[in-house]
Amino acid sequence: MTSTGTGGGRAVSGHDGEPHRDGLGGRLNWLRAGVLGANDGIVSTAGLVVGVAGATSAAGAILTAGVAGLVAGAVSMALGEYVSVSSQRDTERALLRKERAELAAFPDVELDELAGLYEAKGLSQATARQVAVELSASDAFAAHADAELGIDPHALTNPWHAAGASALAFTLGSLLPLAAIALPPPAGRVPVTFAVVLLALAVTGWLSARLGSAPPARAITRLVFGGAAAMAVTFAIGQLVGTAVG
Repeated sequence: MTSTGTGGGRAVSGHDGEPHRDGLGGRLNWLRAGVLGANDGIVSTAGLVVGVAGATSAAGAILTAGVAGLVAGAVSMALGEYVSVSSQRDTERALLRKERAELAAFPDVELDELAGLYEAKGLSQATARQVAVELSASDAFAAHADAELGIDPHALTNPWHAAGASALAFTLGSLLPLAAIALPPPAGRVPVTFAVVLLALAVTGWLSARLGSAPPARAITRLVFGGAAAMAVTFAIGQLVGTAVG
């Protein structure tokens, strides 16, 4: 069966006294999602306010567009995350219900299946059988949910938490270009926003690379060049539209 989740927060011993927790991968995924949400807020709001600044120097129009983009983006991110996580949770619950029913109807078959899963991971037949028996004696349902589905039935993802985290990350990211475009004098708005946004994208690129154990240079380059291109394009379009309707 397909893995659809991660384990909970049970601590296990590690080398040199280092604690390992089953939920570490899940928490890193949440951190990556937060970094990416903030990055979305930075890029989309920066592109919006720079585009409007290309069309007009009126601070009110620029800020109004920026705040509207912040609110719309945060709501959209929250809604999308809520729908996505709710669908995942519904699927997980359906799989767990099926597994519980199979355990109740065919306990011996399920025990053989669990032993087979551990044997497939490299344990000897006798050891796999012993592990399956001992885990089933402790909590058969949790053992099968973990081994077959990769789901911790006691730690399903909360769609409200996911929606709130996504909206918060987007909002925090959006506040940076809003401040950068609002605080400088008119002549410095666009250059300051470009500089601040590109620096922020470099930081988020470094963070996302660190969280994913990837080379930071590549992630930073992608984000910085992508953000610069987005702002340059929106500023140019803003100038063209401003000239056409002005």
